[in-house]
Amino acid sequence: MERLSLLDAEFLHLEDESSPMHIAGLCIFEGPVPTREEMRSLFVAKLSLIPRYRKRARPLPLELGRPVWVDDPHFDLDYHVRRTALPAPGDDAALIALMGRLMSQTLDRNRPLWEVWLAEGLADGRWAMISKVHHSMVDGIAGVDLHGIVLDDRPDRPLPAGQAWVAEPEPSGAAMVLDAWKGLAQDTRDLARRGGAAIAHPMDAARGLRDTAMGLAAFASRMITMRRSAIQGTVGRTRSYAHSSASLADVQAIRKALGGTVNDVVLAAVTGGYRALLSHRGEDPATARIRSLVPVSVRGADERGLLDNRVSALLCDLPVHVSDPEKRLREVRSQMERLKGSHMAEAGALVIDIGDIAPPFVVGAITRLVARVMHQMPQRTLSTVTTNVPGPRQPLYCLGRRMLEWYPYVPITQGVRVGTAILSYAGRLGFGVTADYDAMREASVLADAIAAGVTELAQMARDRAGDEVRAGQS
Repeated sequence: MERLSLLDAEFLHLEDESSPMHIAGLCIFEGPVPTREEMRSLFVAKLSLIPRYRKRARPLPLELGRPVWVDDPHFDLDYHVRRTALPAPGDDAALIALMGRLMSQTLDRNRPLWEVWLAEGLADGRWAMISKVHHSMVDGIAGVDLHGIVLDDRPDRPLPAGQAWVAEPEPSGAAMVLDAWKGLAQDTRDLARRGGAAIAHPMDAARGLRDTAMGLAAFASRMITMRRSAIQGTVGRTRSYAHSSASLADVQAIRKALGGTVNDVVLAAVTGGYRALLSHRGEDPATARIRSLVPVSVRGADERGLLDNRVSALLCDLPVHVSDPEKRLREVRSQMERLKGSHMAEAGALVIDIGDIAPPFVVGAITRLVARVMHQMPQRTLSTVTTNVPGPRQPLYCLGRRMLEWYPYVPITQGVRVGTAILSYAGRLGFGVTADYDAMREASVLADAIAAGVTELAQMARDRAGDEVRAGQS
């Protein structure tokens, strides 16, 4: 039996009608639009490579264990792969309106937790594929890997032969509980084995304890309540969405000329975007404090392709008070270096590992209670979420049609009215902005300002390179 991890199960506990917990991708393809039969053939051929697409999350009696993945005896592919059409003229406004509407709807817990929508009617004969998959099933990197299974790396790759499938009978409640307790015992043994190994190497153990204490202290120091901002507060049931893009070559040039990593450059552009958003809403960026949750993958190289969540997080205060773009980049770079050295991400990963042996009925009850309280008193320790996921460098194809653009979607929850996801694909960076429709309709302001921030930094990098060339010639 496949049990959900603590983090996987938490995404189920956190979800309610105002906080759908799915991630998604908006993929735009060249024409012609595939027929219904072609799309069905594609998924029939690929489903055997994604067994969890036929499984649903089944809770255990009395929450005596974490939920397990079981085969859906009534699996219906046509329910999960759907079609729609945009009204003429099929412009981007219609597409992002559709994206917002689809993202506002929770996935059906009685079925496998994914949907794919084919949207036809885009201008120039293009079409879109919008994929939704519950966060309990995948994190951002696993979501990218899923696209790599459904899509192909060349236009002429033949579809694999579909394999016959028969649902396995659902285990009894007693069998699931017994398996959960066996799994809990194994998790406890694994944790104890790691503790025994630490005792055998006391110096390494001491350093590990020191690093964990540093990480927990760094995390706790950033959990203080911030002054209220309009981008924080309760969220409703409806989402708005916007996207933009930038050249990955420009980001690389910025990194080379001005310093930092690709992620530093992206965070600096996102910071500039929030500065513009605050100004647009009449708030003073000079006195604002925007703290972002920045997910960090702890997935090993041998764990690619696994459908689950392997993430920790850093808490980064975006320097929106800094007006100069290059100084913002330096501030982001300096802060990210400190955060990485603080061992915050490693401490978070250890806490999750220890949480795997906590009683599920206690963890679930606490999480749901916190979620209910947050409806009345939204948290004010985090302002937003910013996730950056590396995607494929080479183009992907669906039934021979090239994917032209790829934009990600990140969920938001109570207290966080706007979030940003970044995904690299075939030489471009796609920015996807999620916002609460009722309280934060300026998603496009943020998306456009992020792309403009990259352009501004790229011009500064070109100017710097030109200065260096002229200095060398003099």
